[in-house]
Amino acid sequence: MRALLVLLLALAPAPTPAALGEGAGKVFLTPEEALKLAFPECEIERRTEYLSEAEELRIESLARVELAGRVVRPYVARKHGELVGTAYFDAHRVRTKNEVLLLVIGPDERLKRVEVLSFAEPLEYLPRANFYAQFSGQRLDDELDLKHAIRGVAGASLSANAAAAAARRALAVQHVLAERATAVPGASAAVR
Repeated sequence: MRALLVLLLALAPAPTPAALGEGAGKVFLTPEEALKLAFPECEIERRTEYLSEAEELRIESLARVELAGRVVRPYVARKHGELVGTAYFDAHRVRTKNEVLLLVIGPDERLKRVEVLSFAEPLEYLPRANFYAQFSGQRLDDELDLKHAIRGVAGASLSANAAAAAARRALAVQHVLAERATAVPGASAAVR
């Protein structure tokens, strides 16, 4: 399954519910709609970043969750030349079926929003919008956890855990890419 997700994320412009297989379940937004919602009136550049093995291990250590592969596709949004934020699509299993989230990270490396694009589990296991709103303003630290700053959801604990893991993963990727950019000026521009 990991190889399938790696292949999907490496080849697709953005994950689509149909590409995830096993029935898309409920589709709330297309990737294009989600990006427009997150970044109105912005220029959005899709990048392809190839992580080294060391970067992959660092991300997994920071996030405390597994990374699906070493190819990541950030969507960088700018308005009038100013960085507005970066978005990541995270396709993952909740229990036995897939979910796709859009995670938007601001220039300050804090989450700005989390949007559910599709959810294939029964809808009673989908947390309400106020659960996802808790992620806004969070950064990658020990507080970004269901036992700390994020309140879990009774009856949807697997969905809540999957969302927290996706948030940690996206923030860790963003942090490592920012480290790379400051360590070697122009390094991320070389691989797109």
